[in-house]
Amino acid sequence: MKLQVERDVLADAVAWAARALPNRPPVPVLAGVLLDADAQGSLTLSSFDYEVSARVEVPAQVDEPGRALVSGRLLADISRSLPARPAELVTEGSKVTLSCGASRFALLTMPVEEYPHLPVMPPASGTLPGDTFTEAVAQVTIAASRDETLPILTGVRMEIEGDRLTLMATDRYRLAMRELRWNPGSTDVSAIALVRARTLSEVARSMGSAGSITMALGDGTGDLIGFEAGGRHSTSLLVDGEYPKVRALFPAESPVHAVVERAPLVEAVRRVALVAERNTPVRLRFEDGVLALEAGQGDDAQASEALEAALVGESISIAFNPQFLLDGLGALATTYARLSFTQSTRPAVLTGQRELEGEDDTSYRYLLMPVRLAA
Repeated sequence: MKLQVERDVLADAVAWAARALPNRPPVPVLAGVLLDADAQGSLTLSSFDYEVSARVEVPAQVDEPGRALVSGRLLADISRSLPARPAELVTEGSKVTLSCGASRFALLTMPVEEYPHLPVMPPASGTLPGDTFTEAVAQVTIAASRDETLPILTGVRMEIEGDRLTLMATDRYRLAMRELRWNPGSTDVSAIALVRARTLSEVARSMGSAGSITMALGDGTGDLIGFEAGGRHSTSLLVDGEYPKVRALFPAESPVHAVVERAPLVEAVRRVALVAERNTPVRLRFEDGVLALEAGQGDDAQASEALEAALVGESISIAFNPQFLLDGLGALATTYARLSFTQSTRPAVLTGQRELEGEDDTSYRYLLMPVRLAA
């Protein structure tokens, strides 16, 4: 193998491929990135950990086609630090030599024949705008669990019905749901997939700048999902198990709701929460025209603040985990936030609202369990 490739192109490609590398590879070869130089003038970099695969193809001047397997994280570190000059990679016996300007590195190779075959991308199911996908994934994954002992809750449930795509995630204390339109390959497509939130976030961040992302689920009955955009391909095994029926948690109607300007509310919650001890809530009391926020009590430090709020219905007091509340508020892209209530001991629903007067945008809903206060 002998080729030349632009330094920035190489660094970006290696960083993309290295994202799928396991922290503790079960076999040494899974710590490697596979380099495949094609005589047609392309370099493909691949990685795989038996669950997630990443593959990217970039243009290169290929003098001698070939394949090599080298340490992915080491190659990523080296590629980032290279000078802004074309890089040359050459296979020399059991090593790959990487030269760039006056810099020269020799990397040990691993046996290519021991590297597993990457999974085949399922047939494309449809496309959606990269920026929309990135926003939707960010809004939902904040509510996914980080507890690996409950793998089902670490995933994002994707429901596809025709041109409607719904993403949902919960950690039992909050639930985020985003509904959006996409461009299916078939109008009668119907599929359900549970994708690891961490994988989905990485795909969205790295592919979101592309104009369009292709999602591949095939017929929706397999155990693999794939994404492709801008020459980058990624597949992931789906999480196995029955997702809880969380849609029923959203109340059919809410007799009380309050509308508050979002940015001032975020700042007020942050300030008041400074005195909140670990696992203690921020208390919110909504009365006509006013939202009072409080934290701390007794002999502990205390804080309070008041904001303007438009209240519809009776006065209500409720308490939330401050970080969970901030996560939901941060996921909104609107000027105003609407909090809808049934009663102080039941979950509240957070939605966005563009104007003080008007309807809320229910394409994104964030349900938050209240914290019960001592009597």
